[in-house]
Amino acid sequence: MRLGTQIRIGALTSAAIVSLLATAGWSQSLTWLGSLGGSGSWAYGVSNNGVVVGTAKNEDGQERAFRWTADGGMREIDTRWSVARGVSADGSVVVGWTYITPGGQRAFRWTETEGIQLLDIFDSNTSEAYGVSANGTAVVGWFVNDSGLKRAFRWANGSVDDLGTLPGDLYSEAWGVSADGSVVVGFSTDASGRSRAFRWTADRGMQNLGVLPGGSFSSAHGVSADGRVVIGLSGYRAFRWTESDGMQDLGTLGGFRSIGFGISADGSVVVGSSENRGLQERAFRWTTTAEMENLTEIYNYLLPPDTSSYYLAIARAVSPNGRYIAGIGSNGGLIDAFLLDTVPEPASLLALGAGLTGLLRLRRRTR
Repeated sequence: MRLGTQIRIGALTSAAIVSLLATAGWSQSLTWLGSLGGSGSWAYGVSNNGVVVGTAKNEDGQERAFRWTADGGMREIDTRWSVARGVSADGSVVVGWTYITPGGQRAFRWTETEGIQLLDIFDSNTSEAYGVSANGTAVVGWFVNDSGLKRAFRWANGSVDDLGTLPGDLYSEAWGVSADGSVVVGFSTDASGRSRAFRWTADRGMQNLGVLPGGSFSSAHGVSADGRVVIGLSGYRAFRWTESDGMQDLGTLGGFRSIGFGISADGSVVVGSSENRGLQERAFRWTTTAEMENLTEIYNYLLPPDTSSYYLAIARAVSPNGRYIAGIGSNGGLIDAFLLDTVPEPASLLALGAGLTGLLRLRRRTR
């Protein structure tokens, strides 16, 4: 091969390398979401396209449910004291609860066209919604029944199921739901206050997921799209459960405690909060291919160098595709909701990488 051809191939290879690195570096980002004029915000849910929901304080110090988008920023979706806890996969449906007068708090479902829809959960004046299915049709949470006891519920297109409790228990709460709404997870609590994580289906009812060795309680906070992987807390440690393997202790960041809050659709990514070696609360990401990672350390290049006042404390949610992580951190000492875009390698980058590999092989053969 002529020298000029080799030079052109070498230049093209170098350009491809620069393009690949620039694309990856440009894409990863950390966004502090701010507030509604007050002193803090808390993120609880994130969609596949980076829509974040949570609660933020306004100028009067009152908390308002919000929906945040990259184009529109933070927008309150309710004018009452309210909290948004879950969002559909496409970001179009938001669930949570709002305080109404006279007395009570009610679970709600929000869409752009319909606004806040108060859910009628067995005529209860007290209910909260924590999770929504990927398509936005099923909502889960808890309500207070006529006996004054908390009960987990599943609402789907106007129809409501009281999920009951584990045998002998008094209370229950539902926190997560599968993509199609058929599997619900949460916890059931006995008279002494001891809770146990459950997985519910219409066919099997409420299944006790047990506890980690040495633990005395557990609670489930999230479930994979197909309902087969459950995550949460047991004995002050984050766990990941499957039918075949039971509960797996996900460890900590060096401290004693951890808790899992969010899970990706395929069950391979878990996020939450853990104590580090200094017993400080830090957001973590755990994957099936890596141990628990401290997000403040992994993405420290996106933070100012003063990590004593800039850090990611709690990862409350991960998008179904595993790309976005939302939670709560310290933004210069202020409590602030955050959105972390981790950008897993998309197909376009994989294709570029394959092309780059081919060019390198060609170049080596011509030497």
